[in-house]
Amino acid sequence: MTDVHLPVRVGVIGAGFIGPVHIESLRRLGYVEVVALATSSQGEAERRAAELFVPRAYGDFNDLIRDPDVNVVDISAPNLYHYPAAKAALEAGKHVVCEKPLAMTSKESAELVELAERSGLVNAVTFNIRFYPVLQHARAMIRRGDLGTIYSVHGGYWQDWLLLETDYSWRLEAEQGGKLRAVGDIGSHWLDLAQFLTGQHVHRVLAELTTFLPVRQKPARSIETFATRDIGRTPVRIDTEDAASVLLRLGDNVRGAMQVSQVSAGRKNRITIEVNGSKSSLAWDGERPNELWIGHRERPNEVLIKDPALLAEEARPYARYPAGHDEGFADTHTAINRAIYGYIRAGARESGREPDFPTFVDGHRENVINDCILRSSRDQSWVDVRV
Repeated sequence: MTDVHLPVRVGVIGAGFIGPVHIESLRRLGYVEVVALATSSQGEAERRAAELFVPRAYGDFNDLIRDPDVNVVDISAPNLYHYPAAKAALEAGKHVVCEKPLAMTSKESAELVELAERSGLVNAVTFNIRFYPVLQHARAMIRRGDLGTIYSVHGGYWQDWLLLETDYSWRLEAEQGGKLRAVGDIGSHWLDLAQFLTGQHVHRVLAELTTFLPVRQKPARSIETFATRDIGRTPVRIDTEDAASVLLRLGDNVRGAMQVSQVSAGRKNRITIEVNGSKSSLAWDGERPNELWIGHRERPNEVLIKDPALLAEEARPYARYPAGHDEGFADTHTAINRAIYGYIRAGARESGREPDFPTFVDGHRENVINDCILRSSRDQSWVDVRV
């Protein structure tokens, strides 16, 4: 059991878009210290560590993992590094928090699940979207039967940061990001949310993947995610999808439909989800994250505005601010880290308490679903998901 009087010391691997988000959210907990940062080179690591006020910098993530002061390894690097870093950290006896996807393949993610189980170490995947307070309330509503029998779940995730042929990121390249891009990057969040809300797992998929821009202009040197500056470019062929439409079967009889796109003009980061049941419906829009729409047949519809006093009892701990004070993207990262690091600090794994956050098991399930989506699109047929 971790001594609750001592800080939890974390080493973060990666300092692109999401690494600093993780660092900020960890510092907000109060009992976590970010003691080390690793990036792709020593010079870059030292520069970013100085900017982020992290005391130690490493140009090799293995050196960070070997640091005896690091209790937990946070993996926020590009997808290619998730599996080797997670494996090395577990083998070194460190708890692991990993960005999605857990690994580049389901074979790798299955190995990580087995290794994590044998190690007895805490493991987590940062599917943070489910930690918006009103989504925790939505799950509570569904679990207590407010919606009746669940019929369907549908929605999607849309962005425009890869709309132009001159837009480029390492995520476009299968060897760095994985064979699925839009589905793996943003669709994974939607799929996790759909399963979290309904309490039902995806067991069958029918998918169509589309690459609208088969050739893009790659910059002469790497740029950060969402960067817009223009530099010299070379045309390259793209082998990952810009968009996807996926039909789903969840549980015994729930129908689902998901659309994702990274080429939807004007949509910067929009995720929506609607769940329809025999009694009522509910819907949530990530561009209005503190509102939950509740639909009825025989009485007026409702809009629940986030208010801890009005949320289900099990959802209240995830609302950290009073009514009228919005909670957003950064707060969801703090919330998921509060769950993970509170679990670590309390020694809850040793006590046998089930984690209240997504683990490597959830990350592996997403990898398997992605495999099936890719196969379905290639074969143009329904594919059964077996985890």
